[in-house]
Amino acid sequence: MRAIRPKLRSHTREHIVTIDTDSAPRIMFYGENLLVEDLPVGTRVIYPKRPMTPVANPRATIRYALNQPEDSPPLHALLRPGMKVTVAVDDISMPLPIMRTPDVRQLVLEIVCEMLADHGVDDVHIVIALGLHRRMTDGEIRRMVGPKVWDEYWPDRLYNHDGCDPDGIVVLGHVQGPHGQELVEMNRRVAESDLTIYVNLNFVPMNGGHKSMAVGLCGYESLKAHHTPHSIVQSNSFMDPPRSFIAHSFRRQGDLIEGALKVFHIETVLNNRAFDGPLGFLTKNEDDFTESDRLKLQAMKWTLDKLPFAARREIFMRTPGAYEMIACYAGACDPTHERTVAKLNEQNCVEVDGPADILLFGIPYISPYNVNSKALNPLLVQVMGLGYFYHMYRHQPILRDGGVLILTHPCSDRFDPVQHP
Repeated sequence: MRAIRPKLRSHTREHIVTIDTDSAPRIMFYGENLLVEDLPVGTRVIYPKRPMTPVANPRATIRYALNQPEDSPPLHALLRPGMKVTVAVDDISMPLPIMRTPDVRQLVLEIVCEMLADHGVDDVHIVIALGLHRRMTDGEIRRMVGPKVWDEYWPDRLYNHDGCDPDGIVVLGHVQGPHGQELVEMNRRVAESDLTIYVNLNFVPMNGGHKSMAVGLCGYESLKAHHTPHSIVQSNSFMDPPRSFIAHSFRRQGDLIEGALKVFHIETVLNNRAFDGPLGFLTKNEDDFTESDRLKLQAMKWTLDKLPFAARREIFMRTPGAYEMIACYAGACDPTHERTVAKLNEQNCVEVDGPADILLFGIPYISPYNVNSKALNPLLVQVMGLGYFYHMYRHQPILRDGGVLILTHPCSDRFDPVQHP
């Protein structure tokens, strides 16, 4: 068996291959399995950019960001003995799949907690900024924050935000939206703190920035302003904040929050190394497969076809992403997030010449709403395909108006009995 290396191959862009008569079959996710299919001649296949080189010393990079922040005094200059500090941290809805340990959130938390202790700040709580996502389990939190932070803070000072607890939510005010007043709520502990430090893991441009505080720590009444079908329809792209109706609502609410509270933002940026080692072939151009790559694919496909659903899912869910930190920025919300988005776009954006008539997406086994669950239910398949994947663009869609969207997923009627009863 030899690797297929066609003599003639059309590359309209560096990361785009046009299918020819002698092109290799293409691999697409099909839930907890893979499809290997020949695509029509002329089909453009978009591949990710190569993962950017990670920072050589993540802890040093984090410390530098805290000491050289964007439009803010260094973090240590904001601290004083006896003050009340809340550290908010993103939940495990990102990255997908979950990353290997140590999670970058663990690295940031350990450095921040050490700095707080060194400055005599003892009244410290760590709040998992869930928004209205499901509560993280004890094991999930421990894996994310690491044993050192877990042992020191759990359970009284390390816990999930509860957006449905009226006693734990306060109203900061109202902002004027396009359809009336929008209520701005906030976690009570955060609202009553002298300083909030938000620890963000940034994987896509729609996360971080004003969304961190406005969504991660709000209640249902605030969420109603933007998490609606109308807002989704009005958003030209979730991943292009200037053109996103949802992002505009985040900003309106976030501006009020930043004006009312003292917040220091820390945003880490990951590269796109989702797979490596034995699964590294999944991100390669199939025409460039080596004999080893082809054998790995055949073995994996044969195994997945033979295994029952639960076993296939367990294999994927137990395979963490190989993501690495490529940047860390800190300070005021807007300038910090601007640098974050610029780095994300540098890593992820592939230039495409014009929209397609037909767009094909392979839907995988995971989404922000089913981490560590028993299935990606058919409703979440639609959320992934029509929501996140379709909106994964800047400037203009890659599917023309009136075009056809094809999703590959078995769409079984499986629902996790705990996460999605």
